[in-house]
Amino acid sequence: MLAGILSTAAAFTIWGIFPLYLRLFKNIPALEILSHRVVWSILLVLVILAVRKQWSWLSKIVQQPRIGLIFVASAAFLATNWVVYVWAVGEQRIIDASLGYFITPLFNILFGIMLGERLRNAQWLAIAFAASGVMWLTLGVGQFPWIGLTIAVTFSLYGLLRKTAPLGPLEGLAVETLVMLPLAALFLLLPNSGSSDSFTAGDPLLSALLVAAGPITTVPLLLFAFGARRIPMSMLGLLQYIGPSIQLLLGIWLYHEPFGGNRLIGFALIWAGLFVYSVQGLWHSWKPSSRVNLPD
Repeated sequence: MLAGILSTAAAFTIWGIFPLYLRLFKNIPALEILSHRVVWSILLVLVILAVRKQWSWLSKIVQQPRIGLIFVASAAFLATNWVVYVWAVGEQRIIDASLGYFITPLFNILFGIMLGERLRNAQWLAIAFAASGVMWLTLGVGQFPWIGLTIAVTFSLYGLLRKTAPLGPLEGLAVETLVMLPLAALFLLLPNSGSSDSFTAGDPLLSALLVAAGPITTVPLLLFAFGARRIPMSMLGLLQYIGPSIQLLLGIWLYHEPFGGNRLIGFALIWAGLFVYSVQGLWHSWKPSSRVNLPD
């Protein structure tokens, strides 16, 4: 249990401080950063798979083409999520990006409804709070929170597809990055693609930072996969707020993004929904078996 908590918390902490890494790439397009992330991630993942001699999953994809199609879709959602997030950090909108990961659990609930799941009263209340917060941010701040909503929707759909795909996290990441690799390579290699050619510009430090995108992408995923198997879902649900909380604090205190007034009210409504969601989840997981049939 302790090892699971520590590794999962470490994964979310790395994701939380990820803006510090991205802000090192000034004037580099988001698509270029994404392309390097894909290239160096797949190289690292293939090395790990080779060391572990973990290739049996390839036969599954050959024998069941449907699995490959699932990962084509999950790669599309993951790439969209990465591009929007990287762009938001570069445009000094870290707070807007953190909103997406705050409301992701509530979008998971909504997608559960589409799959026929029956919600408890507390879950409906959590969704109502979050919807009120999004509405307030749209009307009170005067700007539709498209960054947060895009991140939340794509990450929720990505998680939904990964739940149905019969591959582990490492193998799944290998397939997803292989799907994205041709487009990433074309963007980096073709002239006039929009790439700034930063990797070959002659700055060794910048080149090393771009190569580091591989382990920075892969390591937290492996930590998360290790920890998630060893802790209950209720604990995982609480730990997942580490990442967006760190991002929010970075946006406010380090990068001095505006946060107050109407924006604070909107976030407060969303946090109220997350509080209800978390308390309900803890109660449902830990309540005595003698109370299982009591109404919510």
